Amino acid sequence: MTNQKNNYSSKLLACLVAVYIIWGSTYLGMKIATKVVPPFMLSALRFLLAGSIMLTIGHLKEKVWPTRQQLISACLIGISLIGIGNTVTALGVHHMPSGLVALLVAAMPAWILGFDWAFFSKQRPSTLTLLGIAVGFIGLFLLFNPFTNHEDRSYPLWPVIVVVAGNISWALGTLFVRRLPMPTQLTSTGIQMLAGGVFALLCSFIFEPGAINTVPHITSEGIAAYFYLVFIGSLIGFSSYSWLSKNAPPRVTATYAYVNPVVALFLGWLIGNEALTPMVGLAAGIVIGGVVLMTLGRKHS
Repeated sequence: MTNQKNNYSSKLLACLVAVYIIWGSTYLGMKIATKVVPPFMLSALRFLLAGSIMLTIGHLKEKVWPTRQQLISACLIGISLIGIGNTVTALGVHHMPSGLVALLVAAMPAWILGFDWAFFSKQRPSTLTLLGIAVGFIGLFLLFNPFTNHEDRSYPLWPVIVVVAGNISWALGTLFVRRLPMPTQLTSTGIQMLAGGVFALLCSFIFEPGAINTVPHITSEGIAAYFYLVFIGSLIGFSSYSWLSKNAPPRVTATYAYVNPVVALFLGWLIGNEALTPMVGLAAGIVIGGVVLMTLGRKHS
């Protein structure tokens, strides 16, 4: 029993660190990789390769093929999490500073809590949680306030709406994954990646005509970012998140949302030459503070 508990604790810690650091770095990775290859095509190539590898590993290790219902469920979750959620994040970082997109994604717990309250558990969040949601959105409003003239803003605001839509899709996928019949862990992750990759490829054909022709022109920097996204970001990062979403308390899994933007902001500044203005720092602190309050509120509700 003690060994099982220790193994669980070790795996929990390893998965949390992976999601904290790796996912925080993927924002900059997507920024670099989409300099030549458009975002939908990048996501398609990323997850088709990662999904093929993961499904092969899953089949060899688990030796259990999913039922038809499990296969459909995994495909739906894959489209929700990856095909929509992750792909529009790539679109966002292509047009905006990667650290700011990470702050938008940091509001994820608010969407998860809100939809869980409205459609699933029907349990009203605690006062502390509601306060955290309000504080987080105040921070985002300060950051992206469309009613003020930001002379130093060098990016459009429309990707904000797209990334928020992706957040909503990811939140719904996260809530449904515990309520649908799913395949075994590795096989499920592989199917989700493949389904998301196919969906992203279809989106690329529709919204990015000629995108496939950009692939031969990708730079060595872009190739390195692509393989980092496939092998580190997808195979290790997404697998860690999948394990956490099924085995860890939701309040623990949710903590990645306020670590990722710190990592993304730092790397965007250090490597991506993204500006860290006082307003960005203030808004980031408010958003992350709001997410911390949400997490504490869930713990005490």
